[in-house]
Parts: sequence; structure tokens; C-alpha cells
Amino acid sequence: MSPRSALRSLALLLPLATAASTPGTPQVAPEPVYMVYYWKVRPGQEAAYAAYVRDVAEKIDAEAQKAGVFETVTTFTPAIQTGAASADWTYMRVFKLSSWAALDAFSAGLDAAGRRLYPTPGSQPSSAGMRDMVRQEIWREFR
Repeated sequence: MSPRSALRSLALLLPLATAASTPGTPQVAPEPVYMVYYWKVRPGQEAAYAAYVRDVAEKIDAEAQKAGVFETVTTFTPAIQTGAASADWTYMRVFKLSSWAALDAFSAGLDAAGRRLYPTPGSQPSSAGMRDMVRQEIWREFR
């Protein structure tokens, strides 16, 4: 290769090398998002609702998690309350999602999981008469 060809090749490659070494927009990992539901079980429905969570909700959750709808879910119940008035809820369910985009697809993803497990319309058991929603919150991690 002649010195002139080598210079020409170098001149063509220099902009590519410069572009590759110039920092662009930093890649930011998606921020986890937490969908939190607070439920109050109706009087006399405690055992029925606990069975519903174990036998129906947790199975739908497992199907949705397997499909990538959310990362984890944890169900909490109050154990000991001190100081302020007691909790206005009896069950808190916390779903960890991978990102804000996952939050947009969360409800549809849970519904789809329920349809896969209960494909016949009206066959999915309901908890509507056992509990009332107290509130729903969306959390993010403090950083």
C-alpha cells in the first residue's frame, strides 16, 4: 500500500474512531416501580379471602410473573401496631415491576394471565364480595 493510500484510509477511519470514543447519551438502567394495593377484608370474610389469595390470586400472579409482567410480589398483613391509629387495611400487595413501561402493561398482563388459567368466561373466581380497595399507590425507590 502506498503512503498516499494509507493516509486516505486513515482519513476515512478517523471519523469513525472519533465517533466511537465520543461519549453519547449515557445508558440509564430502567428504574424499578412498585404497584401497591391496600385491601380491607369485609367482616366475616377473613378465611374466605385468605383462601382466595392462596388458591386464586397467587396462581394468577405466578402465571403473570412467568410471562414477565412483574418481577416479584409480596403480600403483607399487619402484625403489631403501635403509636398511631391502626392500619386501615388488612392486606397490602406489593408488585415490583422492572420499569415505568412495565407499569403501563401491568393490568393487561394480569388480566391475560387470569384468562390463561380460566379460559371460560365467568369461570375465574372473584373476591369482589370479600374485600374493598382502600387505595392504590405507585412507589419508586429512594436514591
